[in-house]
Amino acid sequence: MTSILSVQNVALNLPSEAGTVHILKDISLDLAPATTAGIMGPSGSGKTTLLMVLGGLERATAGSVQVAGQDLNQLDEDRLATFRRDNIGIVFQNFHLIPTMTALENVAVPLEFAGNKDAFRIAEQALVAVGLGHRLTHYPGQLSGGEQQRVAVARAFAPKPRLVLADEPTGNLDADTGKAVMEMMFKMTRDNHATLVLVTHDAALAAHCDRIIHIRDGRLQA
Repeated sequence: MTSILSVQNVALNLPSEAGTVHILKDISLDLAPATTAGIMGPSGSGKTTLLMVLGGLERATAGSVQVAGQDLNQLDEDRLATFRRDNIGIVFQNFHLIPTMTALENVAVPLEFAGNKDAFRIAEQALVAVGLGHRLTHYPGQLSGGEQQRVAVARAFAPKPRLVLADEPTGNLDADTGKAVMEMMFKMTRDNHATLVLVTHDAALAAHCDRIIHIRDGRLQA
């Protein structure tokens, strides 16, 4: 397999009171396994929407999105959810942790859904890897923003996904904390031979990626 991610002529159109809004327009790109890519562009250019389409959280109106050879548009919602659980990790800007669960339980959730009998052991290993071995039993409300994002990163990487999508993962963090989180994400990407697609406004951060993808008005720029 030469591409872990293959996007061909993808468009996303959404209805509105003013008529159809063309959010993504004829997007095509390919990414090789074990690479990193930064997506950059002005606010409203379609960066986050593109990331959601790549992860199957939004359905493309036209074109195809293939992850590890599987066309996401050919899967029904149940099969798509299962495929995403087994192959794609997602890190959001706002953490999206379950407030009533400990750090350990938050990381173990997707592993348990997958039927992994070692869910809690693997979750603990992932938290140790992000420097939170001493915070296993703490709830999100007891953690700093940087610690919460580390939990989110551990949750994304614990199932060993082939593709990790990150939407402004340092957007709610101070500069030093954000730098530490990203260094950790790049290391885990390398260690797991995963592919990382990162949406960011930070040109210095994008420069650490193997490839930078520019998007404007829903189109990729040369």
